[in-house]
Amino acid sequence: MSILREVRDPRDINARHNLAELLFLALAATLCGAKSCVDIAEFVEGREDDLKEIVELKHGCPSHDTFSRVFRLLDPQELSSALSAFMSALRRELGLGPPRGVVAIDGKALRRGYEKGRAFMPPLMVSAWDAETRLAIAATRALASDEVGATLALLKSLDLKGCTVTADALHCRPDTAQALIAQKAHYAFGLKANRGRLFAAAEKSFAAAGEIACFETRDTAHGRTEVRRASILPLAKLKDLPVFPGLKAIGRNRSPAHGRQ
Repeated sequence: MSILREVRDPRDINARHNLAELLFLALAATLCGAKSCVDIAEFVEGREDDLKEIVELKHGCPSHDTFSRVFRLLDPQELSSALSAFMSALRRELGLGPPRGVVAIDGKALRRGYEKGRAFMPPLMVSAWDAETRLAIAATRALASDEVGATLALLKSLDLKGCTVTADALHCRPDTAQALIAQKAHYAFGLKANRGRLFAAAEKSFAAAGEIACFETRDTAHGRTEVRRASILPLAKLKDLPVFPGLKAIGRNRSPAHGRQ
């Protein structure tokens, strides 16, 4: 509650409900599955007695219009900073500290979050997910749909020492790799044809290597068996590589029955 009280109240002096309480109620409802202001208001009304053990609710249960009006007026960046501080405090209380395992970076377009008349450009959010604790540790909006730029800015704000950061082929870039090295982190990027020279060098190296050891899995479902084979070539066996900071090896995943790799 002390963290939520730091968010500036954008309403006029005649506002009745305490802003920190409204934010807490909205957070609790959202964690329990609420997807709209109506859902949040119904959550609070159905659990009023329980919630009064935590917040005062001096003027009773807020209406869905109250929640809607508050979220239209709030500064998104200010609220984001408060929620990030909340997550950091939560991690400390749970004795977790900074992440130390796999951290997944991913960008997602916000469904129905576009501005009127611009349905073709929904807002894009980039998030960092701590796989070990199943907690999001940070998120930011990618302005002008610049996912790469937003990711680089996000990485600078995190303590990733010793972590292995995973990301899709969009982020398989020297500048992203260098940013993680500066954080003393490791990386595992997807590699596709969008990284032309690096992808071509990987294909050439695997072709030249011939038969190499692989790890195989078999999954049977829906009346078929799918075989996947994963193999790795260390840096010493990779040929004609372009400069790529911190590269140690390239792995290949193949599904021979479906021609995918």
